[in-house]
Amino acid sequence: MEINIVFRIAAVGILVAVINQVLIRAGREEQAMMTTLAGLVVVLFWVIQYISTLFQTVQTLFQL
Repeated sequence: MEINIVFRIAAVGILVAVINQVLIRAGREEQAMMTTLAGLVVVLFWVIQYISTLFQTVQTLFQL
């Protein structure tokens, strides 16, 4: 597993948290929620490959 993905996820988390706080302070809670959901979707798209690889490895390991 690449350590790069961990740093990218952390960067997205920090960026989303800052944008979220700015939007909440500006009174735009709906946009803050959408920003949070967008960040979650981006991270899930990055992580889905690794989850797929994990399931394939488990299947190979247990010969399912």
